[in-house]
Amino acid sequence: MAIKVVRGGICAPEGVRAYGIKEGNKGLAVIEGEGRAVGMFTSNKIQAAPVRFTKKQLKKGSIRAIIANSGCANSFTGERGMGDAERMAELASSALGLARDEVAVASTGPIGVHLDMGLIERQLRDVVKKLTAEEPGSAAAARAIMTTDTFPKEQAIQIDTSTGERAVIGGIAKGSGMIFPHLGLATMLSFLYTDASVEDEVLRRSLNEAVDNSFNMVVVDGDMSTNDMVLLVSTGKSVPVSEADFKAGLQFVCRELAKLIARDGEGATKFIEVRVSGASSMEDAREVGRSILRSPLVKSAIQGERPDFMCGRIIAAIGSSAIAGDVDPQGLSIRIKCDKEVIAVKNGAFMDLSGVAREILRGKEIVLEVDLGTGEGEATAWGCDLSAEYVRINAGMH
Repeated sequence: MAIKVVRGGICAPEGVRAYGIKEGNKGLAVIEGEGRAVGMFTSNKIQAAPVRFTKKQLKKGSIRAIIANSGCANSFTGERGMGDAERMAELASSALGLARDEVAVASTGPIGVHLDMGLIERQLRDVVKKLTAEEPGSAAAARAIMTTDTFPKEQAIQIDTSTGERAVIGGIAKGSGMIFPHLGLATMLSFLYTDASVEDEVLRRSLNEAVDNSFNMVVVDGDMSTNDMVLLVSTGKSVPVSEADFKAGLQFVCRELAKLIARDGEGATKFIEVRVSGASSMEDAREVGRSILRSPLVKSAIQGERPDFMCGRIIAAIGSSAIAGDVDPQGLSIRIKCDKEVIAVKNGAFMDLSGVAREILRGKEIVLEVDLGTGEGEATAWGCDLSAEYVRINAGMH
């Protein structure tokens, strides 16, 4: 099975149209494509109205459209908020000639603010007129759902199976701040479509696995949104694809979108990849990777290009993680990579943390390889440094 990157984003799969509009910090996107649908949502105990509404919509197992707005999360907005989420679905269904229960709703933006339904209704009229299956439709939708993002996030691939069959998976995402998804996931949203003919349970298993290895391994700031949502829809307009091939393709798309989110972290100046090995299990490796990237001390040391600070803080983050009892300090090693590489910690002992180590941290893409030395479990996580710009953005000074 071969995976080929193609253009078109969410419009690359057959049977999908999309478009979006952005006016200042308020945007609206519509994606139209009928098919079987599954989703994963934030595990935050306070869930936004669109999350609760869309969970209900997915119970029948299919949708025909998604409407998503940016600039207002419609979260912590009480009965009016749920009414507004329902109204968004009604407006979209009326404009597209669908039933209300065939429309999913998503929102992103400030919490505790009510939607401007007049604006959404006006924007929707313009968006529906321009729905297209061409590449610009995906790009417009991806821009429309941006909040503090600095660039739109799209990805599409073609699966070429060993039997010569082809199917496409495409998606868009947004996310820049308040990124610590715990999907069970400013907010992380991702909408994924495929034209592969895939059974419902395969769709669900594939999404669970892909999210665990992609979006759930991204940490920008350690804060979990009330609105995180990932939706996967299969139009079934192409050929059947084996579960193994579909999982590989979906995981590729999700990982690439996840890395784009990490690269675009609020105020980020450096992209960080943490590769954990030698853990007692894959789950332990995941926990360690996320603990390292969740540490503001580790992130600020990387921003300040101080390997001497960073390594001690990585060790502290590992020791304070949920697997701390399974760590042998004498077996722990850390390697730092960019264009060059250096062993910073070897078998529990610090190496030379000046010279090359300092030079490596001046790079824009930093790889940290952490070997726990206790087992075979491994995982990869992605994040970014913590800069003064992040504070300015989230203090409302930007």
